[in-house]
Parts: sequence; structure tokens; C-alpha cells
Amino acid sequence: MIEQPYAYRRRELAEPDWRRLPGWAGVTAAEWASAQWQRAHCVKSIRQLRQVVGAGLDEAFYADLDRDQRERATMSMLVTPQMVNTMAPAIGPAEAGFTDAFYADPVRRYMIPVFSDRRTDWSSHPEASRDSLHEAEMWVVEGLTHRYPTKVLAEVLPTCPQYCGHCTRMDLVGNPTPVTDKHKFGLTRDDRLGAMLGYLRVTPGVRDVVVSGGDVANLPWPRLEAFVASLMEVDSVRDIRLATKALMGLPQYWLTDEVRAGMERLAATARERSVSIAIHTHVNAAQSVTPLVARAAKAMLETGIRDVRNQGVLLRGVNDSPEQLLDLCFALLDEAKIMPYYFYLCDMIPNSEHWRLTLGEAQQLQHKIMGYLPGFATPRILCDVPYVGKRWVHQVGRYDTERGISYWTKNYRTGVEADDPLALDREYSYYDPIYMLPEQGQAWWRARTAAPAAAVPAGAAPASTEPVGAARP
Repeated sequence: MIEQPYAYRRRELAEPDWRRLPGWAGVTAAEWASAQWQRAHCVKSIRQLRQVVGAGLDEAFYADLDRDQRERATMSMLVTPQMVNTMAPAIGPAEAGFTDAFYADPVRRYMIPVFSDRRTDWSSHPEASRDSLHEAEMWVVEGLTHRYPTKVLAEVLPTCPQYCGHCTRMDLVGNPTPVTDKHKFGLTRDDRLGAMLGYLRVTPGVRDVVVSGGDVANLPWPRLEAFVASLMEVDSVRDIRLATKALMGLPQYWLTDEVRAGMERLAATARERSVSIAIHTHVNAAQSVTPLVARAAKAMLETGIRDVRNQGVLLRGVNDSPEQLLDLCFALLDEAKIMPYYFYLCDMIPNSEHWRLTLGEAQQLQHKIMGYLPGFATPRILCDVPYVGKRWVHQVGRYDTERGISYWTKNYRTGVEADDPLALDREYSYYDPIYMLPEQGQAWWRARTAAPAAAVPAGAAPASTEPVGAARP
């Protein structure tokens, strides 16, 4: 048998035993399967984490976590029991080495970040921004981003059942943190959703609506069902995608009778009107794919929707090797019938440098996973370039690896460039983490951030070639 760089082997899914955690030692299987119980027992604070794991974590970990929440965290802590249970799944808090295993765990690294995870040299890139994709600048009505010619993003609410540390919508989603306040919608929810539908009815060029937020699992089901049903009444809408990390973080919700029956109704209407409904979820590590997650995904497919797809994010220490990506993709595809779809480079939000990979690393990962998965299930690795949109990592126009600046072009105008004659000719910039650059590149950035803009030497590449967008509504 030929030895390959990656050896495929089918792995049977297993639900980690939540009873190994002292705070949940008496939780029954029926309670664990309850979406209501899961929501009521989310870990929202250091105190609650202590209650769950007991004395299993060293005090130094809690101090590390406390400092991060005070000085770096852009998202408040909110982790479902389902997700906590997949952290360090092979070891109990009473066993030696639990703290080390918890520190090293990939799910912990992005759901419960600590200060020692972050970079102290470059915790944020100089070009990082709170709304790094400038989605709010492209709102045509509050919460509705029209960035692509035929597609819109509907941010129907600003909350989730769980909060990821690297959230690209950290400007809007979740509770304020000591270092990050949050933008708040001005309209009521129903007025906002009504305005979205009104825009779509008079904009026949839009055929694809991503219903997101936040997470659609936090919108009361009757309201979500009514909104999706109304979308299907718009003649031009042909594709509807429901974005929910909760399919993995709170699969119990998607297994409730109310949601399953409602999805069956929506799927039946979609078939009648030749509309496709899909669910997009967000799984970053193979250990997150448990039997409950697989059951929830299959239950959704059984309702008659078109597909369940995964959009992950490349994160250092989580899924930055071809083995980790392939293990995850095969777990999704083989065991949960979830289609591996995209992996994004982590967006350039503040305090995210320790997570972000370089463009070159992403290109290598794309190369190394090719040929193992079926072509239809080989995920594309993408860079979501500000003011441009999603681009395969090999679509880069040119790439200055010394300074970590990649340059991209596009073939359409966004909403803030309707009158810009150069929008299709301009190069737009994206940036690698500075600490990953050669010393010459790091020195260039140090000089640039220390000197006033007027002192930048003539002929130096601009730190940003992005157009100036409109102010946030």
C-alpha cells in the first residue's frame, strides 16, 4: 500500500460524557437533549466555568481568562454546554493534565480565549477595524447588506446562542465588553425585517438571500418561519440560506418538534415555488462533530431542504494543518452529511492576530487538501477582501510577501461605489499578520506605525488602497 501524506480512516462519532464535568455530573440524558436546558446552563462567566469544571483548572487559567476579558476580548463569554463538553473531551477535570489539555484544546482556543493566547507585539493589525468587511456601510436598509450584485445579507438579529471569540461582526453582535461597545439597531425588529422585504420587492436583481445575524436560532421560530415564507413570495428570490452555528453549538434546538415541523413546511413551499433553502453552519474542529450534531443535520435534510453546508474559519492552533482540515471535512461529510463548503481567512478585527494565517499559508493548505475529498466536497479557501468580497486565495493579483500585503481586483461594484469609475480597475489590499513577516517587513510596519502619515517615504506602498466608504448608518 502506498504511503500518503494523509491517511484516511473513518472515525465513529462519539458524544463526550458530560458527567465527567463536576457541575454536570447529575445531568440526565433527557436534560442534555433539551434545548431549553442547554440555553439555561450556558457558561457566561468565570464563576459559571468554575461551577462546571470544579477545581480541575489551575487558578492561573482563571487569571489568564479574567485578564483577557478585561483587556482584549471583543466578544462576551457565552458557550453552550454542548460546546463546553467538546473541550478536552478525553480527560476529566480530576485527572492530571486537565489544565494543559484545556489550554491546548482547539475549541477552547476560539470560544474561550485567554490573554496568553494573544500576541503582545502585534495584538491587532494597524489596518484592523471593528466592521472589517464594511458591511454596515453597504446597508440599503438597516441590517441588509447589498455587497454583491445578486446577493444580500440580512442581519435579522444581533445575538447568538454562543459567541465565538473571532466573530467578524463583533461590532454589532453580542453584549458589550470592557474594550468593545456594540452598535445597536435603531429600528424595531419587525420594522427592520419589513424594510428588508420592502427593498427586495423593488430590487429584482437580487436572487439570493443569506439570513443571518447573529444566529437565526435566536429568532423565535414563528418569526423566522414567517420571514422566510415572505422571502419566498418575492419573485426574484431563488436561493435562501439560513446561517446558524447553533446547528453545531446547539443541535438540540434543531431537533425540536417545532423547528422540524416548521422546516418541513418551508421546504414544501420552496419545492412548490422552485426556491432552494439551505442551512449554513460553522464548524472549525472535527471534535465538534458529535452524534447530536449529525442527528440535527440529518433531521434538517429529512425535511426536504436542499443542503446543509459548512463555512469554517482558518484559525491558528485550531485547524491550521491539512490533517486537521481533512479530519474535519471527512467527519462532516461522512458522518453528518454536512457539505464542506468554505474556509475563510480570519477577518481583520481587533485583537485577532494570534488567530490569523498568512495568505501564503492558506494557499499551501488549499494545495495540500486537494485530491483527498470528492471534488464537489473539497472546500474552497477564501480571503474576504474588504470592499471586494470573497476571493479564492489563489486569485490574488500580486503579493508582497515581505510586507505581507496582497492586492486584489474585482468585477462588480458594491453599493458604496455606484459612481466610482475606478472601482473595477483599482487594487484593494489585504494584510498578513505582521509577526509572521521577515524582519525587513516587520521593521517597515514598525516605522510606518510610529511615524505620521506625511513622513512615509515617497514611493512606499500604501498601507491601504481601500476607498473611503460612507459612515456607519
